Amino acid sequence: MHRSLNVLGQPLQPCSHDPRTGWLRDGCCNTDDNDRGSHTVCARVTAEFLEHLRQRGNDLVTPLPSHRFPGLKPGDQWCVVARSWLDAWKAGKACPVVLESTHQAALEVIPLDALLQHALVAAEA
Repeated sequence: MHRSLNVLGQPLQPCSHDPRTGWLRDGCCNTDDNDRGSHTVCARVTAEFLEHLRQRGNDLVTPLPSHRFPGLKPGDQWCVVARSWLDAWKAGKACPVVLESTHQAALEVIPLDALLQHALVAAEA
């Protein structure tokens, strides 16, 4: 597993335990060498973001119990693929992110400025 620091250089905080998220399903946006998608962005999903992903073939709404995936609804927090979030950002459909819970590995794909533009403040997260 990669060192668990967030994009602010601090210890990675949990993203969501309900629904339980993360590549490792540990509630955090931890990653390892098997995570080819880099599920490292702690996103508070919106209907617009979910629809944007669905239109690109990534349906995060429909439950897949065999993969321990409950299906998401607007307002859920979930560790999303960094490139998917970046694509939504470029299309003007990015959802808010929790910086304290977004793994530093996301910075290999997403400029910090883009994440800062959509950061939830601590009281909102």
